[in-house]
Amino acid sequence: MSGLDFLRGMVAGTVPPPPISQVFDFRPVSVEVGDVVFTCEPDESAYNPIGVVHGGLVCTLLDTVTACAVHTTLAAGVAYTSLELKVSYVRPVSVIPGRANTLTAHGWIVRPGRRAAFAEGDVRDVNGRVVATASTTCLVMEP
Repeated sequence: MSGLDFLRGMVAGTVPPPPISQVFDFRPVSVEVGDVVFTCEPDESAYNPIGVVHGGLVCTLLDTVTACAVHTTLAAGVAYTSLELKVSYVRPVSVIPGRANTLTAHGWIVRPGRRAAFAEGDVRDVNGRVVATASTTCLVMEP
């Protein structure tokens, strides 16, 4: 399968999500060439010692959407891996009991490539406020 078909299969439920999606409750919502959206509903189990959602969860969500945006541009059999990821945290994420706390992560291609691909992304809270941004470089590995 191409990367696009594989990720569309995850959205449709015909391709199982990777185990990390279940650990962090990441759900693919939409997938187009060079553009993906995932959601996540963190709870108190994701809190760090100071009582907010751990930045590692937000970072992992950003790594997921930026890399998946790259994946949508790849042909069947072509692999990729993150070479670098830069995350900027804009505001803390808290869980408010009894209220939706859905995070929406959007990843998009800046420049596809045969050897390296570049993507960016952001995570927004339930009110549409940006909580973090990222840029990534992925190594593209042809068979």
